[in-house]
Amino acid sequence: MKLLEKLKGENGKDYAYRVLKDNIMTLELKPGEYISESELSQQLNISRTPIREVLMKLKEEHLIEVKPQIGTYVSLIDKHLIEEALFMRYFLEKEAMKLACASFPEDKLIELEKNLVSQRHIAGKQNLEKEFHNLDIRFHGIIFEGVNLEEVWKGILKISTHYNRLRLISEIRYSNKVFIEQHEQFFNIIKNKDVDSVEMLINDHVSNPKKGWESIFNEDSQYKDYFK
Repeated sequence: MKLLEKLKGENGKDYAYRVLKDNIMTLELKPGEYISESELSQQLNISRTPIREVLMKLKEEHLIEVKPQIGTYVSLIDKHLIEEALFMRYFLEKEAMKLACASFPEDKLIELEKNLVSQRHIAGKQNLEKEFHNLDIRFHGIIFEGVNLEEVWKGILKISTHYNRLRLISEIRYSNKVFIEQHEQFFNIIKNKDVDSVEMLINDHVSNPKKGWESIFNEDSQYKDYFK
């Protein structure tokens, strides 16, 4: 497990939650992997009571599974939860983009452009897939912030934990070139207020990647055991 730097004023329970969730979302803790309360307590240097509370919270978020009399495990990636996240994201991001075409702050447009520069800089570089994945998520978050829908984006992220783990696998397995090209289209559509191009782009970026996921689900895939 990868430890993170503790934030100023962060208590042990919040730190444990942030570290555990980050490790699950970045696949440092793999789907189906056993989680030991005692080992977590030692690694994070906090008592087992807050560890149990954190695990219960992650269970409510469908990120861990507690098997009575057996143990606690990182949840397998659930295809049904992926479909639910796609459904929500497809409709909400399409509407957010339409709003962005009508009005979008200059400072947020600059932030999008800087994010794109960072994406291009690390794309294709070995062992930086997780950094690219974080830039990808942040890119879309900026769009929602630009149209004053930050809480909507937080809701999307909350339901997208299984979807985003699959996205990371996809970004590790395939070239990031297509993702960057599509992000450039997002930027240009907002900049040029090209609302007529929104629906096709959302189809390409959110819906169409499903076609490539079958090879990840396939029995010959190294990731096949990650899925429910």
